[in-house]
Amino acid sequence: MLKCYTVLLRVAAAAAACLPLAAGCTLGGAAAGGYVGHETTHSTAGTVGGAVAGGIIGHELGK
Repeated sequence: MLKCYTVLLRVAAAAAACLPLAAGCTLGGAAAGGYVGHETTHSTAGTVGGAVAGGIIGHELGK
């Protein structure tokens, strides 16, 4: 469980560092979401689900 939080913190830090450059783009959100989904579930469904959710969030933030 501790590894999960470490991964989430790393992704959040990377997203915060890239936010001024990417401004919440769809691709960045999908990549981050896919990574988190894979690391937390270790399944294809988790990876795809995370990528879809991250892409939607990134798209909405980029509007």
